[in-house]
Amino acid sequence: MSNTITNTDFNFPGQKNVYKGKVREVYTLNDDVLVMVATDRLSAFDVVMPKGIPFKGQILNQIATKMMEETADIVPNWLTATPDPNVAVGKMCEPFKVEMVIRGYMSGHAAREYKAGKRVLCGVPMSEGMQENDKFPEPIITPATKADMGDHDEDISREDILKKGIVSEADYIVLEKYTKALFQRGTEIAAKRGLILVDTKYEFGKTKDGDIVLIDEIHTPDSSRYFYAEGYEKRQAMGEAQKQLSKEFVRQWLIGNNFQGLEGQTVPEMSDEYITSVSERYIELYENITGETFVKADVSNIQQRVEKNVLAYLSK
Repeated sequence: MSNTITNTDFNFPGQKNVYKGKVREVYTLNDDVLVMVATDRLSAFDVVMPKGIPFKGQILNQIATKMMEETADIVPNWLTATPDPNVAVGKMCEPFKVEMVIRGYMSGHAAREYKAGKRVLCGVPMSEGMQENDKFPEPIITPATKADMGDHDEDISREDILKKGIVSEADYIVLEKYTKALFQRGTEIAAKRGLILVDTKYEFGKTKDGDIVLIDEIHTPDSSRYFYAEGYEKRQAMGEAQKQLSKEFVRQWLIGNNFQGLEGQTVPEMSDEYITSVSERYIELYENITGETFVKADVSNIQQRVEKNVLAYLSK
C-alpha cells in the first residue's frame, strides 16, 4: 500500500549501519547520529502484523516527540530534531538491554499473570484480593529483557538483572529514579487530558560521554495504556471493563481470533475495513493523549518524502 511505510532501505550520507526493530528502523550515521524512522508496522504479542496501519508511524513519532519535550526538564533524552513526521534524529547511545516497565494499575500482562494465580511479578509481590484494573498502592517496576525483532520480551527481576550483570547497580538505580519521575510526570500530563496513565515502558541508553538518557518512544499508545478518568471508579465498583486508550483493542481482537503469538498459531487476516478502523482508533488516541487535532501528513509517497526531508536536514 502506497499510503503506509512498512520497510525502508535508505542510504544516507555517512551511514554506518541500520537496525530494524519491531516498529522502528534506526540508521547510524558517522558513529554519533541516529536517524529513527517510525514505520506503520503494527506489533502485538511481539509479532509484527503482515499489513501496515496508515498514519501509525507519524502518530507514534509525534506523540513521543511531544512527550520528550514535556519531560526534558526532569530526564535527559536522546532527541535533537524531527525533520519529518515519521522521523526523529538524535544522539547515538548504547541501549540498555532491559525495558523499564512501570505499572500503576493491575492491568494487561499483570492482570493475565494474576488471573493465572501468580502473586509475584518480576520479583515484586502483588496483594491478594485485587481485581483487574485496581490501582496498586504504589507504582511497581516490572522490567523485561529487550527482545530482537520476532522474539518475545521476557519478565525479569531487579535481582536477576544485577546478578547477571545486564545492568550495573549504579546505573540501575538511575534507571529506577528516571522511570519513577517519568511515570509521575506522565500521570500528571494524562490527568490534564482526563486520562489515567495505567502502565508504560521506558527505554534508556548511554551516550559516548557516559550519560544515561531516555531513548525510543514515550507515553505512546504502543508503549503505554491509558484509561478514561471519568467513570473509572464506577466501572471498577461494578466490575465492568475500563474504557481505555491503548493498542489493547488490537490484542483483544487477536485473542478473539485465537492468536496470542504462541507457537503454531496463525495471524488472522486483517481486512481493509479493519485496518482503516485501527488507523482511525490511533488518530483518536493521538488527539486524546496530546489534546491536539491530528494533521495527516502527505502520504502519496512516504519513502520519497522521508528521504527528502532527512537529506535536507543533514545538509544543513
